[in-house]
Amino acid sequence: MGENDQNESTDNLETLQLALGHRFRKKIHLRRAITHPSYINEHPGEKICDNQRLEFLGDAALDFVIGAWVFRTYPDFDEGRMTRLRAALVRTETLAQFARETGIGEALRLGKGEEEAGGRERNANLCDAFEAVVGALYLDGGLEAIATFIEPLVGPAAEETLACKGDQDAKSRLQEWSQAELGVTPHYRIVSEKGPDHAKAFEAEVLLSKQVAGHGWGHSKQAAEQAAAQTACEDLIETKSD
Repeated sequence: MGENDQNESTDNLETLQLALGHRFRKKIHLRRAITHPSYINEHPGEKICDNQRLEFLGDAALDFVIGAWVFRTYPDFDEGRMTRLRAALVRTETLAQFARETGIGEALRLGKGEEEAGGRERNANLCDAFEAVVGALYLDGGLEAIATFIEPLVGPAAEETLACKGDQDAKSRLQEWSQAELGVTPHYRIVSEKGPDHAKAFEAEVLLSKQVAGHGWGHSKQAAEQAAAQTACEDLIETKSD
């Protein structure tokens, strides 16, 4: 890494720590969290790993912290509704937006090719980096550090999700609407997958007749299909109801 690159990386870490509200005792965790595999491929001499293992850890920690927040915040919700709300709050598109809001996307270290291909705005990259940053927070400050960072983000997101009924099963909503309005049944297909076996991510698309109505990413095929259905619902149902 050249001197300019090193200074820029240090500046990014300082800015990001302010946005996260946490000063890392071991900054290597944060630097690793924002290091995309494409960066490592183009800088093989740099002694740092990419963010995929931290992504795995952060994914698990997010499920718990957000689940606990939903449990405390909505005491009247039954298990099914809590599960659906948590799923809406941890889906790829939501976490990618959190990454944008907190400057994680700007700080992401990408290879030149991935950067030129628009990787800094790709939801999958942003979601992965957000989960990796949460994993880094866990290593450095435990669950309390994660909760301090995440709860101000999930509060407004949960209110918006509930207001637009985004916690309802997206595939069911889309099927009900498409059969009533278009006379067709949605069909789903997995179009790509990435990542190692322990942290596989799938991309799904939903088709209405022969038209692609939505895309989505998830850590299972079912979750990816739900994310694709949610995107279609937002574009087709909620837009028309505004």
